[in-house]
Amino acid sequence: MDGGGRLAWSLRLRRFASDLVAASIGVGILTREWLERRRAAQKLRPAPRPVPSNRYLALLEKYLPRRIGVVATVLILVGSVGLGVVKGGHLEDFIEAASDARNAVANTAGFRITAVAVAGRKQLTHDEVLAIGGVNGRSSLLFLDAVAVREKLKANPWIAEANVLKLYPGELRIDITERTAFARWQINGRISVIADDGAVLEPYVARRFATLPLLVGKGADTHGRDFIALLAKYPQVKSVTRAAIYVGERRWNLRLTNGLDIRLPENDIGNALASLTKYDAEDKLLSRDIVAVDMRLPDRLTVRLSEDAAKAREELFKDKKPKKKAGDA
Repeated sequence: MDGGGRLAWSLRLRRFASDLVAASIGVGILTREWLERRRAAQKLRPAPRPVPSNRYLALLEKYLPRRIGVVATVLILVGSVGLGVVKGGHLEDFIEAASDARNAVANTAGFRITAVAVAGRKQLTHDEVLAIGGVNGRSSLLFLDAVAVREKLKANPWIAEANVLKLYPGELRIDITERTAFARWQINGRISVIADDGAVLEPYVARRFATLPLLVGKGADTHGRDFIALLAKYPQVKSVTRAAIYVGERRWNLRLTNGLDIRLPENDIGNALASLTKYDAEDKLLSRDIVAVDMRLPDRLTVRLSEDAAKAREELFKDKKPKKKAGDA
């Protein structure tokens, strides 16, 4: 080291240079770490929405909530599936499948129908009542609509009234009031079994209804109850009646078992039936060789003979005619 201190100054410069290099390296390391953290933060931050060129689209982007596109897509897909189900005619199957699914859950939870009591049935069987009400082995008491079951039962012509009661956890009670088969009704060549109020119960197939009165013609179904009740007061006529025919929706004819037609008046039917009973008791009118008895006029009774009876009567009158004498002009 000289007297001017050069060696000491060189050592100081070297230390300063080394410190400056160390500081530069530290700044570089810190700067690199800061940049890496910023890049990482930018990756986590959602990308800004692109600014649409259209002003209306810009407003929609501003005020509509995020993910609205995803929701709209899901709704479109659900709507498409629903439209396909309806157009394809599978709506009832889909509803039934959904109902079975929820009933299965309820049955698993302990609401299975374990007992069904049906009261008041006569013509219908136990299984028929359940089938009409829509109750089956998959039904659960929890989701069973008692009002809907009652309406289904009342829609059946045999059932006049119905009550449905749910007794938790698994008992169902059904009380019904059945209509009674009253008569057979023939219209347009078809014969049906009807109740006394005219309700058609079923087509006439079962032979157990063969003994019911036979009503024929339009309106006979609704007017037959009063007429059959009146006819029952004259058992002698009723016992030989095969059918009651409603003519012109205003009056009745009787077709007897021997083919005889009785044309009753529009009014005073009771008096006509009483007279008919009297004539039969006195003169055996209903068993004679005649084809029709017309009682429509109040002051007379007209009888039409059969062809054989008419020929026999004509021959009888021929024999009674006086013979011409010789020389008579």
